[in-house]
Amino acid sequence: MVGRVEEVGVAEPVVVASGVRKAFRNPQGGAPVIAVDDVHFTANAGEVTAITGPSGSGKSTLLQILAGLDRPDQGTVRIADQEITGLGDRALSKLRRRRLGFVFQSFNLIGSLSARDNIALPIELDGRDVDEERLEELAASLGLTDRLDHFPGQLSGGQQQRVAVARALLIDPDVVFADEPTGALDPDAAIRLTDLLVALAHKLGQAVVVVSHDPTVAERSDRVYRMSSGLLTEVMPDRLARGARS
Repeated sequence: MVGRVEEVGVAEPVVVASGVRKAFRNPQGGAPVIAVDDVHFTANAGEVTAITGPSGSGKSTLLQILAGLDRPDQGTVRIADQEITGLGDRALSKLRRRRLGFVFQSFNLIGSLSARDNIALPIELDGRDVDEERLEELAASLGLTDRLDHFPGQLSGGQQQRVAVARALLIDPDVVFADEPTGALDPDAAIRLTDLLVALAHKLGQAVVVVSHDPTVAERSDRVYRMSSGLLTEVMPDRLARGARS
């Protein structure tokens, strides 16, 4: 793997949310639907932080707020050294392009572009030159060297997901946000992707925030939050809970 190669020492907060609340108009009338209710959240460098919970619990809405894709009604979100909830749309777009990486369940690859061009696309759209050496190193570390000239339709689901991960990492982001990243993968590919996310955090020092139903993701995470009806609670990861009970 490339990028931050040193082992992580003292964990530093990279994403901090305080008192975040988000409500939506009730389509059937009556009181608004509270999707995120006074949430406090922290994700550290060098750690995988999982947000789990049933469908409709508010976890995807929370991820969008943490990543600057939506704005809270109340509360604040800080990414590294910058409070983002007061930023304008242009500043938010620049921050997302240059400091945040995104990995989604649907991959969001463009079928008419090669894997190489999909990886480079966000930087090119930002008007910057692509670091071809770093792209090649990322591809090698993800086992994609011989797939860079292939189109998404010529790649397996796991390979497409690794292209999406390479695209997220090419900018060397402060944090990688992943929304149900294993949802479209078979069990073996899901395990490999989970191992990759853990390696990003533990070996490269990335902060990785994952929304997932997958118990494997929660099992391997360093910090786990559970969300229910808009409320967020931090819980002990299963692997640590088992150790505490033994």
